[in-house]
Amino acid sequence: MSTNYLKIKSMSPQFVVADLERSLDFYTRELGFEIDFRYEDFYAGIFKGSYTIHLKLGYGAIEKKAFKAKNEHLDLCFAVADIDSLFEAIKKQPINIIQPLREMPYGREFYITDPDGYILSFLE
Repeated sequence: MSTNYLKIKSMSPQFVVADLERSLDFYTRELGFEIDFRYEDFYAGIFKGSYTIHLKLGYGAIEKKAFKAKNEHLDLCFAVADIDSLFEAIKKQPINIIQPLREMPYGREFYITDPDGYILSFLE
């Protein structure tokens, strides 16, 4: 089967969130995303540059999120420049850092969680 016809223009992960307003506040105020659209009171799209995330009101399993956090199962990885400045700025915010800045064979990274327990990695 040939997939030459498949031309991906963008991708948007969808996070199921318990409180849409709280998530929108976190991503816009703490991480600098902007609201792209809102659909009724349960769905929204946010963006930073050409990168997007969709947020949908719903409820996830607490046990699953605890397991993911314990085992550092990432939900999203951002490749960034100037990770030192970013980490210093994040430390000043009310953001849960679950893995401080560290050196790894593939680069320097740190992890945070959003209000719903999604693990976000920042890597340089």
